[in-house]
Amino acid sequence: MKTLWFPIYSAARQSSHVRCRKPKGRGRTLTGLIHEFKRDYGHHQAGRDEFRDFDTLVDAIKYATGSVGKVPDHQRRVGRKALANARNRLLRHKDEIDVCESFAELIDVIERHTGDVYRFGKLAVYDTAIRLGVYLGLDPEVVYLHAGTADGAGALSLDTSRGILEPDDLPMPFYLLEPWECEDFLCIYKTELAELKGTS
Repeated sequence: MKTLWFPIYSAARQSSHVRCRKPKGRGRTLTGLIHEFKRDYGHHQAGRDEFRDFDTLVDAIKYATGSVGKVPDHQRRVGRKALANARNRLLRHKDEIDVCESFAELIDVIERHTGDVYRFGKLAVYDTAIRLGVYLGLDPEVVYLHAGTADGAGALSLDTSRGILEPDDLPMPFYLLEPWECEDFLCIYKTELAELKGTS
């Protein structure tokens, strides 16, 4: 049975820890909202790109877990102790991480070795995987659903029971986005999508 993930969108190292602002929601159609998202939230890609620049996997793990420098906004509730604990676990298994051949394999490895770290839950696991995935060249092939993303998907009457969405499950305008961007969009624009449905 597939694990039900509860991820959040990625954040990069210190210079890119930008809190997501409320969307303008000016689009009157799904396509319009997606174009607005790409225009107004393009800095997410810049944040991801920073993870390609690390010299070693060790450095990537330290920053991906949020245990070095400023704690990412989405992981402040986890706490530095838990982040450091997760970092140390993953550093001990860095060789296993280094040979992952898919994002699905990567996120499974991370959960297996950090699953019992207090407060380092599925949100933190996904964030870590999405950042390390950039360094390793492994991007999600599906949209992993968390509470906010599931709300956005629900507003579009999509089936969220599996905890993931395949690209083919999504309406046609989503072809403009990568799976990780679809996740960002569904979470950030969940209110606007509900309002859009209400006016359709």
